[in-house]
Amino acid sequence: MQKRSKGNDVIGTINRGTACESSLCTLCRADCAGKCETWMSSLQGRSMLYPRDYGLVTAGSDNVSHVDVSYNSLRIQGNLYGAQGLPADTSSNADNCLFTNVSLETSFGNGKKTKVRLPLMTGALGSTLIAARYWDSFAIGCALVGIPVVIGENVVGVDREAEIENGRISKAPEMDRRINTYKRYYDGYGAVIVQLNVEDACNGVAEYILEKHGDDMMIELKWGQGAKNIGGEIKVGSVEYAKFLKERGYLVDPDPDLPAVQKAFADGSIDCFARHSRLGFTEQGGWEAVCADFHAAVQKLRDLGFKRISLKTGCYGMEGLALAIRLSAEAGLDLLTIDGAGGGTGMSPWNMMEAWGVPSVMLHAKAYEYAALLAAKGMRPADMSFAGGIAREDQIFKALALGAPYSKLICMGRALMIPGFLGANIEGALYPERKDTVHGNWDKLPATVKSFGDTPEKIFSCYQEVSDKIGAEAMKEIPLGAVAMWCLADKLGAGLQQFLAGVRKFRIDSISREDIFSGNRETERETGIPFCTDAQDQIARKILLS
Repeated sequence: MQKRSKGNDVIGTINRGTACESSLCTLCRADCAGKCETWMSSLQGRSMLYPRDYGLVTAGSDNVSHVDVSYNSLRIQGNLYGAQGLPADTSSNADNCLFTNVSLETSFGNGKKTKVRLPLMTGALGSTLIAARYWDSFAIGCALVGIPVVIGENVVGVDREAEIENGRISKAPEMDRRINTYKRYYDGYGAVIVQLNVEDACNGVAEYILEKHGDDMMIELKWGQGAKNIGGEIKVGSVEYAKFLKERGYLVDPDPDLPAVQKAFADGSIDCFARHSRLGFTEQGGWEAVCADFHAAVQKLRDLGFKRISLKTGCYGMEGLALAIRLSAEAGLDLLTIDGAGGGTGMSPWNMMEAWGVPSVMLHAKAYEYAALLAAKGMRPADMSFAGGIAREDQIFKALALGAPYSKLICMGRALMIPGFLGANIEGALYPERKDTVHGNWDKLPATVKSFGDTPEKIFSCYQEVSDKIGAEAMKEIPLGAVAMWCLADKLGAGLQQFLAGVRKFRIDSISREDIFSGNRETERETGIPFCTDAQDQIARKILLS
């Protein structure tokens, strides 16, 4: 496998550490001073689509699509003619066939449809400190852009202020804060999705959400994620907090109640504790028992009053994938998120993340295949969201095409968190009195940011667009991380529009598997997507021989 370059001289980006397939660093720091592609896009928006230093340069591709099997070894098929998906009242002449006329709005759901302005959603932002500290930027940014945000597992369980009475949550201020922050800027596009794991179910989180926030909330059952095949975990740096979490029913490692552990912590040889969640589906009985348990869990949520239910699964093998697709279809779920290996984490065992699970592109290719089998039987597969190391607009296009027509969204974790970090750092440096409130990490602007300016209006290319949407007064209330989120969405959206225009499709839901081809034979074999010189070969011969 060819090693990925740390830098891209054409667009002026560089990775601080080892570069992932997604173009992010393997280790993404909240205090990073730049400047990977996603970091730069959070400031400069769609200008990052083009080579730098216009007028002084030409640029050439370093394409390596002939090696390995990944989303980078799929390529996008441009079309010479046509204009599919323009509104019925719009002429398809050249004056209207502009990439800016491509509609990226779509929807998902089995009954009630959830509208989104871009085919994106966040990963699960749960009980980690990162999620809590930068929530305002994440949530407000997603609400303004019009995409769903996912509140991950254990948010209630780790909240010191949450109260449990008779085994049920009666007060959950952190959960309330997260939901209300998003809703304050929600305008009909997007959604808040609340994830439910074993501990959350035992503590009555679903009942609390329904009673406090209404039956329009979407609830998500969690089977796993791409980063690990055990339950979620966080680190805590206090014996008292570790004991609190143990009393809440979590596994805490090492055991904070053991005298030897307490002494080791006091001496400094132990400086933190890991809190772990339980595994689900531990009963014996095989996949038939899983089916029965799953349907019972879904029915309980429907009996409570939830109208929209989703499922998140990890990169298990083909049996687990087939179960997720079949059960989601049988239960009439609104969304199935399939998270492949190669994604990210807040905290997971590193070598587990490196060594377990099915890589994203292969898992997603099989998801299409299995969904098509169900559709051939007359069943409606649940709408799908693909996750696992996706960060750029070309990868978004390829993933949607690979899973079409079943894939409706792309779930992005770390990539959609970077603008939150960056905006907070800039805000803290510009306004020192806000630094602690926004969890900024910089005392002054680094050169990578100062090269764009020294005010928010100059630094963020889309600042005025956000101001036009919510008003100048409201701009004083929102974090700059939300503005950075808009800038990143601007770049991803414009890039996606350009790719769609290039395949002559002017609606995101017109995308199909015919819009991509494989850059090598191994990718063709694993994905079922034809090799570049085989795709369209039949029609080419017809043209020549007719």
